[in-house]
Amino acid sequence: MTKFNEISIGDFAELEHVVTAKDIEKFVELTGDDNRLHVDQHYAALTSLKQPVAHGMLGASFISTVIGTKLPGDGALWFSQSLEFLQPVRVGDRLTVRAEVIRKIDHMQAIELQTDIFNQHRQKVTAGTAKVKIVEPALPVAHERAEKGRVALVVGGSGGIGAAICRALAEDGFDVALHYFRNAGAAARVVDEINAAGGNAMAVEGDIHSEAAIAAMVQRVNRRFGAITVLVNCATTRIATINFNDLLWEDFEKHLSISIRGTFNLVRGVLPAMEQERYGKIIVIGSQVSDTPVEKLLPYITAKGALDSFCRALALEIAPKGICVNIVAPGMTDTDMIADIPERERLLTAAKTPLRRLARPEDVAGAVAFLASDKSDFLTGETIRVNGGQVMR
Repeated sequence: MTKFNEISIGDFAELEHVVTAKDIEKFVELTGDDNRLHVDQHYAALTSLKQPVAHGMLGASFISTVIGTKLPGDGALWFSQSLEFLQPVRVGDRLTVRAEVIRKIDHMQAIELQTDIFNQHRQKVTAGTAKVKIVEPALPVAHERAEKGRVALVVGGSGGIGAAICRALAEDGFDVALHYFRNAGAAARVVDEINAAGGNAMAVEGDIHSEAAIAAMVQRVNRRFGAITVLVNCATTRIATINFNDLLWEDFEKHLSISIRGTFNLVRGVLPAMEQERYGKIIVIGSQVSDTPVEKLLPYITAKGALDSFCRALALEIAPKGICVNIVAPGMTDTDMIADIPERERLLTAAKTPLRRLARPEDVAGAVAFLASDKSDFLTGETIRVNGGQVMR
């Protein structure tokens, strides 16, 4: 947090947010304000506005985000706000929310902020002023700790493998941030299970294709647990068997975007803190198909092969900074992600495996837990194959 005596007139903070239809849906669900001007395209077309507009308080709610997380941050008690809505805001608008200190109120240990919101055309859409009291704790914040390697972000943590990894890391004493994209219910169940067992977990939502979403997600984890020192990327998409002649380039883009673009964005999000600490573990879930391709999975195999090269090159570049990058490559694993693979193929794979079964999520989680621990501190650029003996090297 920023202490009162550290704040000066002219200090400012900003954040950017692109308004989405999902934002409006969530706002309606939370507030019950389903005014047709906001949610009904046909109704809005009959008005002078012609298109639906976002709720004014939806944009203004991000003033709270700036105050609560940036200026002054922890300990902010927002007790007064004036607002004037100057321009309509619509889905797709990129908002810049800015708060600037214009006065300090010493006897209250409070500050007055100019709070303005601009759209992508640099038009001011909302203007106002806020008053914020700064409540400083008497004791150090509980999550501050000297020990390294105890905060893990597990991307795709609501899935079968991801959930098993979250449980395993929590059992090993990690504070676990479980990332999800759509399945909030599954994420909440895993978090509740870990917390009920005496662990420490939280759920964070975000689209890994968006650097802004990742930055917001990382900030939330940092504020709750401290700096992320272990990143585990389990993000994937459903695997479908498709003949080459039926493939579209979009099929490749879907897998490449998840594997390469997503991993690239995630690493960019966590790397600065790891570099500062000169310590970190980046663990990516690959696949056995990079070693032994199978028919009709060309987009998936292509993306996983590219991910292998990406991770080895990254490992080489950031190893001098004390950061390890490794891959865990499971064989076919018994999760929902293989639901579209014919049962006959799954049975044949199990029969051909020396250990005579498919991998379980817990098998993969065990390898990840080892790589996340200090027992793997001298291991980087490697692939741990969890395949029951199908590939031996």
